[in-house]
Amino acid sequence: MRITRNHFTCHHALVILCISFVIPAVTYAQSTANGPGPADLVIVDAKIWRGADGPDVNSLAIVEGRIAALGDEAVIRQWIGPNTQVIDARRRRLIPGITDSHTHVIGGGLQLARLNLRAVSNRKQFIAAVAERAKSAKPGGWILGGRWSVESWPTPGSPTRYWLDPVTGDTPVLLSRMDGHSALVNTAALRIAGIDEHGPPNPTGGEIERDPQTRQPTGILKESAMGLVRRHIPPTSSEDTYQALLRALKHANAHGITSMHDMSNLGDLAAFERAYREGKLTIRITSYLQVDDVLQHLDDAASRNANHPFMRVAGFKKYMDGSLGSRTAYMQMPFADATHDSSYPRGQLTAFAADKKRFHHTVEAVFNKGMQLAVHAIGDQGNHLLLDEYQRVAGRRGSGPVRHRIEHVQHLLLPDIARFAELGVAASMQPLHKADDGRYAEKAIGKERLAGSYAFRQLLDAGALLCFGSDWPVVSLNPFLGIDSAVNSRTLEGKVWLPTHAISVEEALRAYTVTPQKVVGRQQELGTIKVGKRADMVILDRDILTIDSKTIPDTKVVYTIVAGKVVFEQDRKKYSSKDEFLKTIMAPP
Repeated sequence: MRITRNHFTCHHALVILCISFVIPAVTYAQSTANGPGPADLVIVDAKIWRGADGPDVNSLAIVEGRIAALGDEAVIRQWIGPNTQVIDARRRRLIPGITDSHTHVIGGGLQLARLNLRAVSNRKQFIAAVAERAKSAKPGGWILGGRWSVESWPTPGSPTRYWLDPVTGDTPVLLSRMDGHSALVNTAALRIAGIDEHGPPNPTGGEIERDPQTRQPTGILKESAMGLVRRHIPPTSSEDTYQALLRALKHANAHGITSMHDMSNLGDLAAFERAYREGKLTIRITSYLQVDDVLQHLDDAASRNANHPFMRVAGFKKYMDGSLGSRTAYMQMPFADATHDSSYPRGQLTAFAADKKRFHHTVEAVFNKGMQLAVHAIGDQGNHLLLDEYQRVAGRRGSGPVRHRIEHVQHLLLPDIARFAELGVAASMQPLHKADDGRYAEKAIGKERLAGSYAFRQLLDAGALLCFGSDWPVVSLNPFLGIDSAVNSRTLEGKVWLPTHAISVEEALRAYTVTPQKVVGRQQELGTIKVGKRADMVILDRDILTIDSKTIPDTKVVYTIVAGKVVFEQDRKKYSSKDEFLKTIMAPP
């Protein structure tokens, strides 16, 4: 029972406090073997969702970054010492720390400072936003950013370089599409890269979009063709990378995120290490390195930070194909809206996936090293070929310690759904992508082929491990928008799409908390609220398990706690000591 001035007199409170302090905590609470002692942080009167089986409790104590005790408030008060911080959750919902299972954290931090076109809704707004940014462009600099999408526009025609040229002049521009698998550049950028009506030819795994009659480039570059321009962009300095990381950490903590599975560049690791040394790494980062030659970096990656509490390299990120929006996802059948002059009517395999010898060798070498592959696959045929490869190397579950992953898993052939559980392959999905793609997926692949699209329900029913993330900065980092999409099946336009593929709120929470830690082998330390585990947790402003599901997107984080320390707080009602806490609860009514 919670003790407040509304329930008891001062005398009653003193009596109960005295009684509670002499009853051993182990009688009423799970606790460490050493019994009650001064805690660093105590949380009382919370509605705790543990993510695991166990008795209902409403309070907990944290010592040296780990959960030391769980129990009723009267018991957990025994852990309050002179320097204990006490948080009164006031019946708010407490959940394990949220893991985003697919991020580009440095890219997200950089994007926070770049041009963001996500919210523009027509050509006029698009051009106006670019023009405004061009006013502050530095001589010799680039205009970068983007995250544009035209699918919901009244006239959803693809932008061209001719939109940009009048407002950007000689300042080069590269603006990524929402999914990052194509980009719009202006004439200045094309000139720097040497791209015109005469060439160069399309690179392997990419396309320079051209006018069919004149062969002039339109300014749209797909997949590997973006690299023809990107190689000319000045590299980000180590200090800018570090500042981007700090921005990203703050942004993520405000959304309740305590862990990330990050698709990292090699240069990002130094920023992570610096943040840890300086005490500013407030998120546990599991990296999957994005490198051209995995074999070259395999030994070094395997030796990095294997047991580090805050950062480790788990494996490598590779690509099978592109995206649905760019029509570069690799499909078994042609896209429903492919035209007679489409260069790739079924989408494209990447250069990595198309080189079968290199593909086989890489998958096998990573598996044998005891590391993971996290491979991007969106199209149904891209997923099918990747599952075939995992089966060839690893066989059925139990043949080895490694759990490979597929990132995105957006469109599946129906017989392939059961193979995720059979092979022990983790389905790493981003539910907010469903809200995006629901606006145009039927146009892209036809209604009949949607049966295996965003198959959250079907994958769980088949016994697959399903973990959720955002793919930030492709879409918002906010996990509650992802939960809303997984549960309510609403598109960004508010329409219900593929509702039979939806899952429950609790299942979605598990995909953001419990399962991601299983996927990276850290379930003994993280993912649930249990004595002895690392104290990563979140207090929400509402009970996400019982509220009207339509209000899930309105959920806000009140506290984010990592390793027992508050790294984000919205609520100022906390107690810095036992005396302050007692003074509050015994104040006259």
